[in-house]
Amino acid sequence: MSGLSAEKISQFGDELYTCLRQAQTVRPLTEREPALTVEDAYKISLHSLHRRLDDGEKVIGKKIGVTSQAVQQMLNVHQPDFGYLTDTMVYATGQVLPLSDQLIQARAEGELAFLLKEDLVGPGISNADVLRATECVMPCFEIVDSRIENWEIKIEDTIADNASSGMFVLGDRAVSPDAIDLTTCGMVVEKNGEIVATGAGAAAMGNPVNCVAWLANTLGRYGIPLKAGEVILSGSLVPLIPVQAGDHMQCTVGGIGSVSARFT
Repeated sequence: MSGLSAEKISQFGDELYTCLRQAQTVRPLTEREPALTVEDAYKISLHSLHRRLDDGEKVIGKKIGVTSQAVQQMLNVHQPDFGYLTDTMVYATGQVLPLSDQLIQARAEGELAFLLKEDLVGPGISNADVLRATECVMPCFEIVDSRIENWEIKIEDTIADNASSGMFVLGDRAVSPDAIDLTTCGMVVEKNGEIVATGAGAAAMGNPVNCVAWLANTLGRYGIPLKAGEVILSGSLVPLIPVQAGDHMQCTVGGIGSVSARFT
């Protein structure tokens, strides 16, 4: 249930929008408004998104956050959430990301990205529906960030903050989801030439396809579809890796390909 007034939701949404634009943080929303609900948080997120759309940004996909046990334990947040991806957030593999100019306390996640060829409108979406609607999957780095001080977040804080989104980087190779076992596919993440994390598809709610089905069904309750042509980030398969200017990250997924990112 929603507990906050429309005025308060707008206030928090404007605050987080300003923090995004100015690369600054605020105290946790849940610390200042203990009555904040998950429903309130999604309304705050949507208000902030509308400010960005008014600036000319376009939604090009959705992301699922906090899907793996490793990430849930790191953040002490124990359920998934979702956020919106816009055209200003996407980079191609090998591109240099202006991290120090735009982000505050960045961390990299190795993920799989799904490119949809058909709409997915929940509720009632099955894994078979997800596979049928998916054009291809590709390796991806999501560079998460938090506008909340020191990542001191509860689930409501990260939801309000667009699921702690920052940037994302898509690999240059894509495969059909039918060509690979997405449960057992292995991931290796390197930072500055050293292996820092390994994982497998099963880390994300048992299978990244489960994540996309969850997202379609969750968004369906809000009347929001996953649309053909959108990119869906299915959640991290490895723990969060802190990154800063000068770092180089590489993520390789067995049977699919790799993605890399450099930061300035």
